[in-house]
Amino acid sequence: MKKYLPLLARCPLFKGIAGPDLVSLLECLSARHKKYEKDSFVFMADDEPRFIGVVLSGALHILQDDFWGNRVILARAEPGELFGEAFSCGGVKKLPVSVQAVEKSEVLLIDLTRIITTCSSVCVFHRDLIKNTLQDMARKNIALIKKMEHITRRTTREKLLSYLSSQAQQQGSTVLTIPFKRQELAEYLSVDRSAMSAELGKMQDQGLIRFNKNRFELLQKN
Repeated sequence: MKKYLPLLARCPLFKGIAGPDLVSLLECLSARHKKYEKDSFVFMADDEPRFIGVVLSGALHILQDDFWGNRVILARAEPGELFGEAFSCGGVKKLPVSVQAVEKSEVLLIDLTRIITTCSSVCVFHRDLIKNTLQDMARKNIALIKKMEHITRRTTREKLLSYLSSQAQQQGSTVLTIPFKRQELAEYLSVDRSAMSAELGKMQDQGLIRFNKNRFELLQKN
């Protein structure tokens, strides 16, 4: 766990808490360090939402399956990012999503009750944790609004252009790397993978983009 302290100090949940204070706080919270193999599940849909998690290494997908087994990737969590906080704080009795490791991963799990129940020794940090959790949920709500901007576009091309444009703005460059493989991107945008791949090919032929795997370049229209 010691090697992850610099990462945790940069995590939104622990903003403003570092060094010995962070070590003391983790002990107070009884934080659990867990390891997961690729494709294993951290949380399953219908689990009780008790824990807030922090990705220490690897990456996770927050997934939702419908009645027929069609899967949508709602979000991706990478090292230093939180997951599960909205459902733990939201008062739902069962998780409506699953959280799956997309590669070998390590996470830190914290029982929500340990965060909201203050103690005499580090109560000031508990207040910081609650404030930081609320700020992170607000940030993710903004990210969800951005996703809705993509998936509510009418056509596959419009969804792709919206997403790639957003990523270019976020990364500050017309040359960008996206975090998804093709199937993952199709699930994230709620489109058919074959139709999406065909559309990407057309967009490249028409001089709108260049791409190789998950690296893209946005081109000016002639």
